[in-house]
Amino acid sequence: MAEEGFTIAGAEGFVGREIGVSPWRVVTQAMIDGFADSTADTYWIHTDPARAASGPFGGTIAHGFLTLSLLSVLLRESGVDWGDEVVGLNYGLDRVRFLTPVRAGERVRARIVLTGAEKRAGGGILLRLAVTVEIENQGRPALVADWLNLFLPGAA
Repeated sequence: MAEEGFTIAGAEGFVGREIGVSPWRVVTQAMIDGFADSTADTYWIHTDPARAASGPFGGTIAHGFLTLSLLSVLLRESGVDWGDEVVGLNYGLDRVRFLTPVRAGERVRARIVLTGAEKRAGGGILLRLAVTVEIENQGRPALVADWLNLFLPGAA
């Protein structure tokens, strides 16, 4: 759920605050297989449930980059809404760490803290988000990252 009252235009007033928490989302084997096919990363710890069952994680795990790629949908599902008056773009990532593997069938969610908001020429704004992807019933997150999003004016 998004922080009430948060808008891109007023983002500077929310620096240092949690602006969104997404609902839980299941990471399925089908998602993992699709990611493996798309990236040609078919390593057995991701794609072979029978072999992975006796491996170090007791089953298949999501690619770290699959978990990272879920940030966009988790942000959207958190309710953080930038409206139709701006276009949001990935600008970059800093200090990405994959801390705990996500096993097939586990549920993840994102906690999003706004750590910076920098106005740009032409009416844009660069937001720095500290994102933690949590795994349900795990004490340690799947990943943490500083994620930069550039918002530009213009109808989407």
